[in-house]
Amino acid sequence: MERVVLVKEFVAERLAVYVELIKLKLTLAVVFSGVFGYCLASDTILWWKIAVLVIASIAITGSANIINQIIEKDSDRFMKRTAVRPLPTGRATVAEAAWVSFLLFSLSVFLFIYVFNVRAAALAVLSLLLYGFVYTPLKKQGQIAVFIGALPGAFPPMIGWVAATNQFGWAPGILFAIQFFWQFPHFWAIGWLAFDEYKKAGIQMMPGKAKDADTAFRIMLYTLFLVPIGWLPYMLGMTGIHSAFVAMIGGILFLAQTFHLMRTCTDKAALQMMFGSLIYLPVVQIVYLLDKV
Repeated sequence: MERVVLVKEFVAERLAVYVELIKLKLTLAVVFSGVFGYCLASDTILWWKIAVLVIASIAITGSANIINQIIEKDSDRFMKRTAVRPLPTGRATVAEAAWVSFLLFSLSVFLFIYVFNVRAAALAVLSLLLYGFVYTPLKKQGQIAVFIGALPGAFPPMIGWVAATNQFGWAPGILFAIQFFWQFPHFWAIGWLAFDEYKKAGIQMMPGKAKDADTAFRIMLYTLFLVPIGWLPYMLGMTGIHSAFVAMIGGILFLAQTFHLMRTCTDKAALQMMFGSLIYLPVVQIVYLLDKV
C-alpha cells in the first residue's frame, strides 16, 4: 500500500513538472486562437475534432515551449520570473525535458496528419521550428527576435483555419495578420515591465534601448495597424459589420493605452497596456465568431 502511495506521489510530482515545462497557461491561450480559426472556417463544427485539435495544439505548443526552456536554461537563472522553472531548479534534466518534447511533437504531428491534413501539420511544425530554433537563440542578438517570434505566435488561427479547410488564402492570412501585429505591443509591454531582468540576462526585447517616449512611440506605431486590420474579416465576407465596429473600437482603446504610455512612460501604464492586450485579442476573436457570416 505504501509503495502505491509513493508511486502516485511520484507520478503527480512529475506531471506537475511537465505542466510547468509546457507552460500550460500560455499554451491554452495559443490553443484558444487555434480553435477560433477552426470554428470560424467550419460550416459544421464537430466537437470531437475540436477536442483532437486542442490535444494536438497543446502538444505542439508544449513541445516548442520545452525547447525554448532547454536553450534558455542558463539565462533563466538570472530572472526572478524564470529562475523557478524546472530546468534551472534541477527538478527536471535536459534529457528528460527533451524526451517529453519529442513525444509531444510526435503525437501532435500524428494527430494533425491523421485527423486533419498535411498542410496544417506542416504549419504546426514550421511554427515549432521558428519558435524553438530561430526565435529563442536570437533573443540575445537584438530586437529582430521579436519580429521572428511574432511569426509562429501568429500561426495558431491560421493553423486552425487550414485544419478545417485544407486551404490557404486571404482569410487565414488576415487572421494571421491580426495576431501578428497584436504581439508587438503585447510583448513590448512585458519587455517594459521586465526590462532590468531581461538586461541582466542579456536579452533585448524592446524596440528601444530605454523605457522612454521613443520606445513607447514605436509601440504605438505597431498598435496602430490593428485599427484598420480589424475591418478586413468583414471586407472579405468572413464576419458581419457589427464585429468590425467592435474590433475597431477595441483597437482604438488599445491604441489609447499606448498614447498614455507615451505621455507617462511608467510601469503602471505598461502594465495597463499588457492587460489591455490580454483582453483585446480574445474579445475580438469571440466577437468575430458570434458575428460569423
